[in-house]
Amino acid sequence: MSRASSHALKHPPVTAPSTPAGAPSAFPELAVAIERERRRGRGAQSNASGRYETEARVAFDDGWQSLEDLPPFKTSVSLDTSRKVIARNDSPDIGFDRSINPYRGCEHGCVYCFARPTHAYLGLSPGLDFESKLLAKPDAPALLEKELAAPGYEPRMIAIGTNTDPYQPIEREYKIMRGVLEVLERAGHPVGIVTKSALVARDVDILQRMARRNLVKVALSVTTLDAKLARTMEPRASTPPKRLETIKRLADAGIPTTVMVAPVIPALNDSEIERILDAAAHAGAKEASYVLLRLPLEVRDLFREWLLANYPDRYRHVFTLIRDMRGGRDYDSQWGTRMKGTGPMAWMIGRRFEIACEKLGLNKRRSKLTTDHFVKPKQSGEQLSLF
Repeated sequence: MSRASSHALKHPPVTAPSTPAGAPSAFPELAVAIERERRRGRGAQSNASGRYETEARVAFDDGWQSLEDLPPFKTSVSLDTSRKVIARNDSPDIGFDRSINPYRGCEHGCVYCFARPTHAYLGLSPGLDFESKLLAKPDAPALLEKELAAPGYEPRMIAIGTNTDPYQPIEREYKIMRGVLEVLERAGHPVGIVTKSALVARDVDILQRMARRNLVKVALSVTTLDAKLARTMEPRASTPPKRLETIKRLADAGIPTTVMVAPVIPALNDSEIERILDAAAHAGAKEASYVLLRLPLEVRDLFREWLLANYPDRYRHVFTLIRDMRGGRDYDSQWGTRMKGTGPMAWMIGRRFEIACEKLGLNKRRSKLTTDHFVKPKQSGEQLSLF
């Protein structure tokens, strides 16, 4: 039996507004959202089964108010027993070929997260399951040390936080990310970190030591300065002021810090690009980047449900602009354009970003990490060299 969706049918189905003119196809009827009290503090509105599941369970009210007995979605953590921790990729439009994800799923609950579809590989929903049924890799530091010590390993920057956030709330208890950093520091291995959590400042001691040897840089994602929008869109992530405060703390410690305006969502947060960059630059960020909203696979429907529930008046306009920047589709996964989009609107966003960076002195110099300090960890039982 598959892990299945659980849709509370206390309210009638919501039908999406008619498709804007020129769109390739109409949206299907939306799934009924999980009752608000059961998903309090979560980003997704529903919990539809993943695309690989052949069966689904749907909870419905049979007249006995049985839905009221269903428990709220609480965070649970299972152990991931993967035998390897370094993931490889050959994507030509990203600046790294290897990464580490200490966790699967992310409690931050960002509704737009492009990593949500990966939960379908586990037989779980990219919806509420993604932010409540998490997997941790407590063996990650040991596995990493073993992989770095393997014959033939060639060091290049490892990216962490490119799929799910390594500093999400459960990191406070599990401390897997700190263990990974300890291994990388001992080995003199470069690492780039992406997060939207103030918890990264906990490891400022390690990061500062690594920064002195050009082994680390940290990017903080700041999506909006609007507290209400942030709370709705990224319910369990650090608040915007906390992220800016963290940028300042890292920068003051001499750690190369980047601000990421990601994702840029047209007609929702694109008007804030200049203000976010200005606030981050004054906090000490020296570099900046942005990524246009991406809606692969199940993310499209989850974002659509969220938009209709929270900003119904902007629904048509947002999706019209998205399609204008995605060749008439809701998403285009083409390498080279998937991060920035195409068309006049995408060009304007890119130009605004470039002008703001130029005025603020951002991206004048790019921090470069080095592999010169790399020393392979000693494998258990390995004989020491005489030379």
